[in-house]
Amino acid sequence: MGIRKFVTPEIIFGIGSIDQVGESCLRLGAKKVLIVSDVGVVEAGWVEKVIHNCRQVGLDYATFFNITMNPKDFEVERGKEIYQCNNCDSIIGVGGGSALDVAKAIAIVATNGGHISDYEGVDQIKRPLPPMVMISTTAGSGSEVSQFSVIVDTIRQKKMTIISKSLVPDIAIVDPNTLVTKNQGLTASTGLDVLAHAIEAYVSVAANPLTDVQAKNAISLVSEYLRPSVASKTNMEAKMAMAMASLQAGLAFSNAILGAVHAMSHAIGGRFPLAHGDINAILLPHVMEFNFIATPKRFMDIAAMMGIDVRGMDPSEAGRKAIEKVRVLSSEIGAPKRLSDMGLKEDDIHAMSKIALEDACMITNPRDVTLEDIEQLFRLAL
Repeated sequence: MGIRKFVTPEIIFGIGSIDQVGESCLRLGAKKVLIVSDVGVVEAGWVEKVIHNCRQVGLDYATFFNITMNPKDFEVERGKEIYQCNNCDSIIGVGGGSALDVAKAIAIVATNGGHISDYEGVDQIKRPLPPMVMISTTAGSGSEVSQFSVIVDTIRQKKMTIISKSLVPDIAIVDPNTLVTKNQGLTASTGLDVLAHAIEAYVSVAANPLTDVQAKNAISLVSEYLRPSVASKTNMEAKMAMAMASLQAGLAFSNAILGAVHAMSHAIGGRFPLAHGDINAILLPHVMEFNFIATPKRFMDIAAMMGIDVRGMDPSEAGRKAIEKVRVLSSEIGAPKRLSDMGLKEDDIHAMSKIALEDACMITNPRDVTLEDIEQLFRLAL
């Protein structure tokens, strides 16, 4: 193994940790923060808690809440205008992946100029970003610890993947208590996103011992605790475990990157207003079947992490059982089964496949992928 880097923010984890946000910003030298969130998180009461905490420590603030699922480039532009017009010098993101990705994207264009599309790809950010504190309110995206921001280019109708160590927040706050306000559908969808993050990071060509330990624990935690977390809003053992799984999967994929599941999911999300985790849930078993021959021992490991007794099995049998385990988990928590049920058609496949092939996440997929391969995977999932 060659030299590896592992990037991570300062992490504050635990029930009540959201109350550390004001002090965290002051430690970073913040004078006026832009609080970035969405309407759902505002209605759940978490933004008011952040505002109250900022007031307690005497920290001035402005707000931006106009963010949609699969956030758009024009939302980033509007947030940048609010940041600059209010002379903000730092950013707090509060929410799931959409809010946190927009918060990061605002930080990019507010300090580096231009349009967010200028930064698509790897390491395109040239100037330092303002201090960033990210508060996750879903066990899902991992954006609070990652070097990713994913934004829809509305002209090209594609999700842009922006990857840079500059995007790793200064401080990540993970308060499992924020998960109690999520409904069953969102808990299931975001939890399956965690599983996709962890599995793709574990089989990535950039995986290494530093990322493996995070991915392996995340897979085990999701396998044990996603069902009870979906079943009950008040099961704090399950919420704590899923919050940790999301955090660890985020650390794993931030450093090992992802694969074909996310490349294909980004292509869909740029054209259709669908939940990212639901798309991943459909694609994951098909991509696992495709990738198996590239790293069978890793798929045997995944089976063991998911609670399968692999003693006496060869990697092929264990890998098949791991894939079936993913399918059963998705079914039991009510995830959608087919892309056609979500409105996708055969006519969409070619255009989406071309976009997916160009996605940065495809670079670290363990098996070489052609355009025809992606089209076939989409057809299998349709």
